[in-house]
Amino acid sequence: MSEAVSNPAPGRMAELWRPIRKILREPLGALGLFLVLFVIFGAVFADFLTSWDPSKINPRDRFQGPSAQHLMGTDQLGRDLFARVLHGGRIALFVALVSTAVSLVIGIVLGLIAGYGPRWLDNLMILLFDAMKSFPTVMLALALVTLMGPSLTAVMVVVVLVTVPGYARIIRTQTIALKTSEYVTAAQSMGASSARILRVHILPNVIGPLVILASMDIPVVIGIEAGMSFLGLGVRPPTPSWGSILNDGFTNIRDTAWIAIAGGVPIIITTLGFTFLGETLRDVFDPRLKGR
Repeated sequence: MSEAVSNPAPGRMAELWRPIRKILREPLGALGLFLVLFVIFGAVFADFLTSWDPSKINPRDRFQGPSAQHLMGTDQLGRDLFARVLHGGRIALFVALVSTAVSLVIGIVLGLIAGYGPRWLDNLMILLFDAMKSFPTVMLALALVTLMGPSLTAVMVVVVLVTVPGYARIIRTQTIALKTSEYVTAAQSMGASSARILRVHILPNVIGPLVILASMDIPVVIGIEAGMSFLGLGVRPPTPSWGSILNDGFTNIRDTAWIAIAGGVPIIITTLGFTFLGETLRDVFDPRLKGR
């Protein structure tokens, strides 16, 4: 009896570990996972990895190169670049993860409504998605910043408005394909409500590919945040952001190149990490798309 009770736990652990092993077998997947964990580790433990205050100004130490005291050098105000990069990673990951999660929830709800609802509602939702998608990101950012002012909230609203139409369209397409399937028809004939059909029979079959797509969109979200901060439309100084560090680097490129390098390298590392990991996840969970 005790063996029957204790056996399911190792089985569940094996199921959880199986996708990770598949990812580690792929060189790019293993590299992507390492880079993602590397960035997350730096952002989470930023306070323990450096003793410098990322916003503390030290005019006497301005434009210093990498050294034992300042691992990535200092900027035009003498602030430690290593500390600013680590704390800027917190901003980038916070915006990426929270905004993507909100976009997923909204996109799933709107996509399910469009795909399962009546034809007139579907046409109305498609019109809404196309209208949202037609706005250029920069123009949308400028309009929202004019209304809300430069802030982290404005960045996240821009990200949500830009990414929701794509997620909603994918969910809508898959919902339309599934609502005529035999098990959905059987559930309808047994008197199941629309809410139960969507929650039990359709949602579990459409959410998997969307989560993988969202993981591949995280670099895009980080790029939007960095771009808005680079243009002065994102987080307000002196809060560190990779985009603002990159802006400082280009402004002071004649004095030192280390500021631009410090702002650009983490964006490249994060983009590569999430891209490699997302493509490997896609290949692992949907082998039909491998190599595309």
